Amino acid sequence: MTDTSQAPQMPRLNEPAPAFDAPTTDGRKTLADYKGKWLVLFSHPADFTPVCTTEFIGFAKRQDDFAAMNTALLGLSIDSVHSHIAWMLNIKQNFGVEIGFPIIADLNMKVAQSYGMIQPGASDTAAVRATFIIDPEGVLRAMVYYPMNAGRSVDEIYRLLVALQTADANKCAMPENWKPGDQVIVPPPATPEAAEARAGEGYNTVDWYFSTRAL
Repeated sequence: MTDTSQAPQMPRLNEPAPAFDAPTTDGRKTLADYKGKWLVLFSHPADFTPVCTTEFIGFAKRQDDFAAMNTALLGLSIDSVHSHIAWMLNIKQNFGVEIGFPIIADLNMKVAQSYGMIQPGASDTAAVRATFIIDPEGVLRAMVYYPMNAGRSVDEIYRLLVALQTADANKCAMPENWKPGDQVIVPPPATPEAAEARAGEGYNTVDWYFSTRAL
């Protein structure tokens, strides 16, 4: 029998994101503080590490783009507030980039464990590169995990955020690598009668189940 007692707890898509109340570099933050905004919560293994530094620089450079989409950024690692502050100052001094978003100091690993950021196969004491997109109602809409030795793409996380928001606003789905200006996928018909009628509905229809339209 497989022992699951040490398996990481995993949040689930389209369910409420795990609540948190944690110290950060900008005072205590709770999930409720972000109600009404989208939130990108992302973890990194440790401060003062090279891959994590590139990721934080990447997020900082796109912070205004995320803000324009009503989206806040919130980092996390299992380091102290003082370590986070020192690292932020180091990045500013050495790379000329100011980290303008808070970082959770998750020394007790409570937030990391509730979000499944601790992966025993990678490390028992460091959070892997996990990214969570949470909507304004506190519902978890997307999550992406990266290994310790490969940095994530901030551009892809931003693209995914825009795709989610656009899909919500237009009741549609997004094709592979969708970007603003591309056509979107029309939900397929749910009955044989609707499938037969699809070709005459004015969409770009390849077959009854595959139709696209411009926004």
